[in-house]
Amino acid sequence: METSLQVRLVFKLAVCAAFVAGAVCFCKSVQAGEARTYVGSEKCGECHADEYESYKANAKKAHSFASIKRMKKFLSDKEFQSCCVCHTLGYGQPGGFRSETETPELKNLGCETCHGPGSLHVELGNGKNIDKDFSEAMCMACHTKDRSVAFRFRPSMFGGTHNK
Repeated sequence: METSLQVRLVFKLAVCAAFVAGAVCFCKSVQAGEARTYVGSEKCGECHADEYESYKANAKKAHSFASIKRMKKFLSDKEFQSCCVCHTLGYGQPGGFRSETETPELKNLGCETCHGPGSLHVELGNGKNIDKDFSEAMCMACHTKDRSVAFRFRPSMFGGTHNK
């Protein structure tokens, strides 16, 4: 019984941390006076082909939705939605993932997980309006010690996408 309570407590803490992380990412774009929305990694790949191909081939986050989809039958709707915070792109944020049928391009984590919503960057076609500075703290909202024992920021930052 005690283990079950511990698992529930860890789960609730993880969900809270994930919502805070999402709010921090969204607030970053709102603070800058921008109304950015998510476009999905495939859209990023139109200009950043090498990074996109590397992401698809090597990054675990390119398949993040599959892990929660497998578990969905064991979860309540509320539990599944809380998993979406860390396993989908922008869940619970304006323009973020809503469902696999409504926003399939946002079902997996990708470029905008670290770089923020990309709509203005795509629209203006320049190096502005995209986050270039991100920190380990952003990752640690989802990659807690209880859920991601093997996670290491530096290798993960370059592994799978920015490895060229």
